[in-house]
Amino acid sequence: MTTQRSIVIGGGAFAGLALALALRQGLGPEVPVIVADPALGTRPSRDPRASAIVAACRKLFDAIGIWASVADQAQPILDMVITDSQLDDATRPAFLSFGGQVEPGEPFAHMVENRRLIDALVARAEAEGIVLKPTAVTNFTTQDDGIEVVLADGSQIAASLLVAADGARSRLRERAGIVTHGWDYNQSGIVVTVGHERDHNGRAEEHFLPAGPFAMLPLTGKRSSLVWTERRTEAQRLVALSADEFHSELEKRAGLHLGELKVLDQPRAFPLSYFVARSFIAPRLALVGDAAHVIHPIAGQGLNMGLKDVAALAEVVVDAARLGIDPGQVDVLERYQRWRRFDTMAMGLATNSLNFLFSNKSTLLRTVRDIGLGLVDRTPPLKELFIRQAAGLTGEIPRLLKGEAL
Repeated sequence: MTTQRSIVIGGGAFAGLALALALRQGLGPEVPVIVADPALGTRPSRDPRASAIVAACRKLFDAIGIWASVADQAQPILDMVITDSQLDDATRPAFLSFGGQVEPGEPFAHMVENRRLIDALVARAEAEGIVLKPTAVTNFTTQDDGIEVVLADGSQIAASLLVAADGARSRLRERAGIVTHGWDYNQSGIVVTVGHERDHNGRAEEHFLPAGPFAMLPLTGKRSSLVWTERRTEAQRLVALSADEFHSELEKRAGLHLGELKVLDQPRAFPLSYFVARSFIAPRLALVGDAAHVIHPIAGQGLNMGLKDVAALAEVVVDAARLGIDPGQVDVLERYQRWRRFDTMAMGLATNSLNFLFSNKSTLLRTVRDIGLGLVDRTPPLKELFIRQAAGLTGEIPRLLKGEAL
């Protein structure tokens, strides 16, 4: 049994590891921070995907000492173009374009390969003395003054707080009796990395096609990460095609403005859905990341929403501890929930609306959305607000998202 003051994090992906580092920074080594996840036994990471890290979350990574480790492998998004077209349209005029900077020298987002970021987080956690256990949290029992956590290896930890960062199918959320509300989109996101002849020059493109968005997001070198939304049955058909057949379907959507395309890894399809937990907290338990919410990738905000959870939870826990307050107390956790729930619901509503507005063949809706995109494009103050919102720099911002250490 470890000390009663431990904090246990179930889940060792982006949210879990970033939270562990933020807590170690704010609480110091006197409070043991333990991360438990079977995936921690598989290193280096082999995750082939890439993620858009918005400006506020880049500042968080800088504040917890991670960004310097991945900066030379991160591709800044210098500008972004949005089109609305049919698959067989001869041209795809841009209805909306963004400059890349939200502040001088600060692009609104960077693209980083997941494996590089995860490996940097693990290395930093080890260097900071965070206990990384390659096993799962299997059970917990809540008591008045703490929570007893049981791991799959049979060990038990007496903690003040358990954080569920174990993903969309969170067993800890289920074990706590927290239900979710949401729905399935009957869509899948095809993810694949491609190489191309010409340089992307840091430009991201999002083509709104009738089946859903087709995004080309720049990586370092002459490479891009594609996130390609299709109806689920069509996505399954596409990823099962031969290499030549898949390449042909890819060219129809991507075009040839970057020259010849080359598929660099195995295309994979991920089912898309939306849900929000009815509560982000339970006695001595807090949900973060995909355990608390999953949204459509149409705005590229899923990972960033989880990192915003991390920043808010770390701040309320550290503030409580410095006042001598038990960080697992209900009033501490309720402050976290109040901070994050409205923003989460607002982003969920926005992504649902965007998906409905763009993932269809309605001529009327296409006209309405094109007028709306054009209006935003020709209204600089509205465009600037839109960019700052996407970069995570609006509203009540936790200190870590401002780049301030706890």
